[in-house]
Amino acid sequence: MAKYRTDLPQQNGGMFLMDSGMETTLIFHNGIDLPCFAAFDLLRTAGGKETLRQYYQTHVAIAQKDSVGFVLESATWRASSDWGAKLGYSREALAAANEEAVELLAEVRDEFEGPDNPIVICGSMGPRGDGYVAGEIMTPDEAQAYHQEQINTFAGTEADMINVMTMTNTPEVIGITKAAQAAGIPVVIAFTVETDGNLPTGQPLAEAIAEVDAATGSGPAYYMINCAHPSHFADKLDGDQAWMKRLGGLRANASRCSHAELDAAEALDSGDPVELAGEYVDILQRHSQINVLGGCCGTDHRHIAAISEACRPSF
Repeated sequence: MAKYRTDLPQQNGGMFLMDSGMETTLIFHNGIDLPCFAAFDLLRTAGGKETLRQYYQTHVAIAQKDSVGFVLESATWRASSDWGAKLGYSREALAAANEEAVELLAEVRDEFEGPDNPIVICGSMGPRGDGYVAGEIMTPDEAQAYHQEQINTFAGTEADMINVMTMTNTPEVIGITKAAQAAGIPVVIAFTVETDGNLPTGQPLAEAIAEVDAATGSGPAYYMINCAHPSHFADKLDGDQAWMKRLGGLRANASRCSHAELDAAEALDSGDPVELAGEYVDILQRHSQINVLGGCCGTDHRHIAAISEACRPSF
């Protein structure tokens, strides 16, 4: 049974951490090949599952030490039907992988959660297509039909919520939000932006959030920005606008590179953890409603530890 599905603790204040760039950490630090960038495929083997467990434990231990909350996200960003089929998963095997990914999180929560560090279990989802390029855009109805199965699977587990990462366009997000509403599980939407602070479609972030809220009755629990460096979007954040009150989290890249540059890169750009943490502090000082903090491409547990140390005084 889900523990926090009807009352997400991160919406009640306090600082909550998330993990870092899972896929880039596994590829560049652990030396693991991830076809289709699909971390959930590691659940096929006992060794792969243990690698994921150790990854989570390293991150959650930071929150435990610092007495802050954690939003613990499953390794299922690529575990929707099109991507599963590319990896040879049947419909039943894919559902089982999503379920097993959440079960692993529940085990980690049992090990690390305490009264000072609530841990929210989160089913992770991603776009049907590329996370950097909008590509062929579905209608909201098509998106709901495509994503409903994975969302229904999460709704039947201990997942408290769903987090949808690297979203590039609003019609798909609207469909996903409606699917989550139909399944009765909270959903958080994380848009990715280009170096100009706009979505890959060219739409400004403010307009995207307003459009999704208008189409879904403010369906998402809150919004996040992920897979972009703070320098790409910080100047777009206007605290006086209504849409900003809906922005609750950040998962920034360590690198200042564009998506195209990151796609072509053969080496990992880990940036500077302390510098990235300082940029988070600058944003929090202007936008105090943001309280869920993690990392994306190029970041690892060092960045999360630096973010925690630097940002805790803001809460």
